[in-house]
Amino acid sequence: MDTIQGLIDSALKNKQEERSNREGSHKISPSGFGGCFRKQYWSRKGEAPSNPPDERTLRVFQAGNLFEDFVSDLIPNHQKQVLIETEDIKGYADVVTEDSVIDLKSVHSRQFFHTKKESYDVNVEKRHNILQVMTYVYLLGKTWGKLVFISKDDLCIDEYGFHIDKWIMEVQKEIGLNRNNWLYPNPPPAEPRLFISKKEPRRECSY
Repeated sequence: MDTIQGLIDSALKNKQEERSNREGSHKISPSGFGGCFRKQYWSRKGEAPSNPPDERTLRVFQAGNLFEDFVSDLIPNHQKQVLIETEDIKGYADVVTEDSVIDLKSVHSRQFFHTKKESYDVNVEKRHNILQVMTYVYLLGKTWGKLVFISKDDLCIDEYGFHIDKWIMEVQKEIGLNRNNWLYPNPPPAEPRLFISKKEPRRECSY
């Protein structure tokens, strides 16, 4: 007799395989911005990940999607999951309003404890998320980008706003480096750019 856990894991694994078998656009994906350039290069090439998510990680992703979908359902359809595409860039913005782009991120409630510390700097800790949403702001000609963090424990919300003037140079630099890397037949070196600490200087490489 099948267990509920087994049914869930099987369904999520099938969904993951369907995504993996889709033909990629071979365009730059802003969702990878701020991370290792080699990873971004292989992602654009459409190479299959060497270490795909395990069953628990797939469940974590799905739980996050459920919470993000709940919030997204409160927003008019014409404002959400907006395709942003240029000749060599393609992505989807969670929410687009008259003057801003909003990115919804589900997180564990522990992050809310972490963000209350005086040492916490969202511009450093979430630079990769900011680069993604500000790229959409830049391409759409908007003024503001916003990160909305949703606690998966109790639906508490943390919101942070960012003005395009402070991020436009960072966005242009990230796009430019991606374009330059694409011109060469060999991928750029594997250099972690996320989650770096003295204890785990290459933590990004474990993903």
